[in-house]
Amino acid sequence: MPSFTTPVLPDLKRVINAWGTPTPYGVSRSDPAVAEAGSLMLQRHVVLADLQALAGRELAAWSGAESACVTHCSAAAITLAVAACMAGTDAARVAQLPDNTGMPNRVLLLAAQQVNYGQAITQAVRLAGAHPVPCPALADLAADLARGGVACVLAVESHLAVGSGPAVTGELAALAHAAGVPLVLDAAAQDWRARELVTGGADLVLLSGQKYLRSPTAGLVLGRADLVAALDAQHGGVGRAMKPTKEALAGVLAALRLRADMPRDAWCAAQQRKLDAMAAAARGWPGVTVERTPDPQGNGFARLWLKVDAAVTGISAGGVIGLLRAGDPVVVVAPHRAAQGSIGLELTAVHGEELPELCALLATALNAG
Repeated sequence: MPSFTTPVLPDLKRVINAWGTPTPYGVSRSDPAVAEAGSLMLQRHVVLADLQALAGRELAAWSGAESACVTHCSAAAITLAVAACMAGTDAARVAQLPDNTGMPNRVLLLAAQQVNYGQAITQAVRLAGAHPVPCPALADLAADLARGGVACVLAVESHLAVGSGPAVTGELAALAHAAGVPLVLDAAAQDWRARELVTGGADLVLLSGQKYLRSPTAGLVLGRADLVAALDAQHGGVGRAMKPTKEALAGVLAALRLRADMPRDAWCAAQQRKLDAMAAAARGWPGVTVERTPDPQGNGFARLWLKVDAAVTGISAGGVIGLLRAGDPVVVVAPHRAAQGSIGLELTAVHGEELPELCALLATALNAG
């Protein structure tokens, strides 16, 4: 078990991550077996194509997809999926991008799904040389499909895209397929739902290995064999800077094998126990109301939202968040509803032995007013 009190690098503050899997704070903590797999791979040579093929086979078996591959991260996977839908495996077209001359180059998506995960998803599309076309509603998207020149339809399933989910994805898939174009689904943090997503109508499903799977940084691409091959071909074109590393591929394989030994029910029960303990503590804090909400994408865990009454506490939710981030250790919580007076807590990345310290730091920040 790693130490949570002594930083590996003494000049860096320790972080207690009660937000979930935010990229600015290191996303996740890998298991020792994953770290060891990456470390050992760094100490040897390997035929990278063979390692990529092995990872693809195991990802396909894990997810039920026809084929799979790995790229640098899920943001890279978005760009390369769009490039794949434009250029296929044609070497001349792969080399031509981001010049889209002679290729279908419009990418349709719902305006409500224009998420920003540290980069606007529309910028990830433009990096391939394509033109994103946000559509206000499904009817508008259907009309845009009829105009032609569409490389793909892009869908998102994320708590950042309010209203997204399997029903909307299914409708987008039906429209895309009726027009003869593929549907690409960005579902970065949905790896617990991989099998469900693969059967949900998308031609390519894009996941982040470093989220709940807790691999090194890696984009996991699942779906149609021809499109997976086309996406991998872009690693020799616009995706050269987006290729996976040998240590990431080894880490993905190790993380997949650990996931096979982890019953989902047991994992969810462990998250529930942590949430129960935090909720019990928070109910004793003056001026704080506790709300528990299940993950809207159906990943099997819940989050707590602490509604802060600034008239009682003397400090706003935003003020508490700021104090927590400025401390040592740094405590990060979900800030999405700070303007509405709420602090979000996702405890999937918090170990049980960190809970008492987290509770104490939260209580101290709330009492600062």
